[in-house]
Amino acid sequence: MKKILIAPVLLVLLSVGACSKKSGGNAKLVRDTDSLAYVIGMNVGRNLLRMDSTIRVEVLCEGIRDVFRGKTRFTDEEARTFYLTYVNYLLPEKARAYEEQFLADIAKSNRSYARTGSGVTYTVTEIGDQERIPVSERDSVALRYVIRSTDGTLLYSSYERGDTVRDLLGHLRRGVRESVKLIGEGGRIEAWIPAAAAYGAEGDKALGIGPNATLRYEIELVDVAKYADWSRRNKLRR
Repeated sequence: MKKILIAPVLLVLLSVGACSKKSGGNAKLVRDTDSLAYVIGMNVGRNLLRMDSTIRVEVLCEGIRDVFRGKTRFTDEEARTFYLTYVNYLLPEKARAYEEQFLADIAKSNRSYARTGSGVTYTVTEIGDQERIPVSERDSVALRYVIRSTDGTLLYSSYERGDTVRDLLGHLRRGVRESVKLIGEGGRIEAWIPAAAAYGAEGDKALGIGPNATLRYEIELVDVAKYADWSRRNKLRR
């Protein structure tokens, strides 16, 4: 039977003395292998923080000690089942609850922000031409936009790249699609977009967007080509 993947992580923490009651956080790095173990431990610690910052180190260490005592509270199969359930279901639920509170706090702290049904939290910074609002999924739109993470890190800027992105409204990610429907041609909007309406659980490694990431978009609707206009012109030519 395959053992759960977190076992090597726990052994690393043990090897650097992280779970020793006597170490008091003063484990000495005597050999090269001690320094190597400490560096690995740093990486493990950061990964655990990203996974769930509420993990109690003392409980984690108790699990390590129980392994060496030969008496654990879960069987390997029970531990594996719980770990997979936590990662695949419980952790995303926690992320969604945090995201909901985060977006609700933004809307509450600044009355210029409003929210759509999907949770997109936005403020229109420049009203565009109200006669040129994309409505049909087949309307073509030209956009310039910036994407930032919740801590303000710049992830993408079409301005920096000198790009104007042209695509059908229906091909845009749901949160962006909802946002551009709120402004007319020439308009601008700032929108906090929840993960479900952005890059979801997959994220985007190329852009540095992690799984279940809430994103801040700054969008400029440069041009709208209405499908109805294009279709009407084609009929007149026939």
